[in-house]
Amino acid sequence: MRKLVIINGPNNNFYGIRNKTQYGSQTYDGLIQELTEYGAALDFEVTAYQNNGEGAIIDYLQSLYYEAEKTGVKIPLAINPGAFTHYSYALMDALESVHTLVPAIEIHMSNIHGRDTFRHTSVTAPECIGQVAGFGKNSYKAAMHMFRLMIDEGQL
Repeated sequence: MRKLVIINGPNNNFYGIRNKTQYGSQTYDGLIQELTEYGAALDFEVTAYQNNGEGAIIDYLQSLYYEAEKTGVKIPLAINPGAFTHYSYALMDALESVHTLVPAIEIHMSNIHGRDTFRHTSVTAPECIGQVAGFGKNSYKAAMHMFRLMIDEGQL
């Protein structure tokens, strides 16, 4: 099984609690369990990480880089940066720093382009290979599926 990492940024651990109209009623733990099972069906060993702190997420990204460097195997990353999407140049720099060994797809459960104007801009997306937004929990699954296709086609 190939390792695939899901990183969730600030407040994403409040799925099922926060704004159920946007994010649904499924709890964060329930979502991660479902994604872990979905990933296994795609032959991924899913590791999930959530943190509300920008520095902790950057530290984790750097640890993934060193792990991939040591093993010689790229680690696909599905990242939902939460609010950091719109203003974290530090996270953008971290994604740029690790992208050769930790390629990322940015994901959002809601359609960020159909919400408040400030949400239309992602400073992190340019350092990712793609973005999936607006499909609820299926945004995560779409990213996982795309990584499976890329691996199967020898692109990753």
